[in-house]
Amino acid sequence: MMLVIRREGFEQRYGGLRYKVRSSYTIQGERHDTLREWHYNLGQHMATGSTHGWYFDWFGERVSSPVRYLVHTDGRVGVDDGGGTFLEIAPSLPALIESHALTDTVATWDRSTAEVDSFALAEQLDGLTDVPEASGPTVRWRLSDNVAVEEFRNWSSETPRHWRAFIWSRDQTGRRQIEEAAVRAAAMTDAPIVVNSLPRLSVGRAEAGGRPRG
Repeated sequence: MMLVIRREGFEQRYGGLRYKVRSSYTIQGERHDTLREWHYNLGQHMATGSTHGWYFDWFGERVSSPVRYLVHTDGRVGVDDGGGTFLEIAPSLPALIESHALTDTVATWDRSTAEVDSFALAEQLDGLTDVPEASGPTVRWRLSDNVAVEEFRNWSSETPRHWRAFIWSRDQTGRRQIEEAAVRAAAMTDAPIVVNSLPRLSVGRAEAGGRPRG
């Protein structure tokens, strides 16, 4: 019964909702801007797991994707990467939408490609304000006037689900803050430092490691 109620609730509140999320990448010094469409159309798939309860699918991002987008009867949003497991990616649909709004906002900023572990780098960035409206157990947004960070667990059924991060800056102050944090992160991991604040090229919705490109 709860599954039927949740599916009807999804259709009534979100059915037909569509919007576009901006992103960008750079090839050989040239910046390219892209738009990805999200469609909130109810699917036909319903499933349950022994430890995960009932969930159903919906269309999600309109792009070739290795994952199926899901909503749990408890309100969480997830994906299935083919392993038959509900993988939480957001605590709720409103949180997912807010995360998309933030991703669109920072699309005009520069995404860091410092060659240190992205999550280790994110942990070295302080002075940022948490955004609880877009955060949950598997995703966390933090912002300042010059730096934005999205930390997230990989969209992969491989265990453990490692944490990664996307990091953006929009001026020299932000770039300097990221560079200094990269030095600290590299010192902790004994990794070499290569800092490049241009956004990286992303293909499709999922990057290596099973996570959307943002």
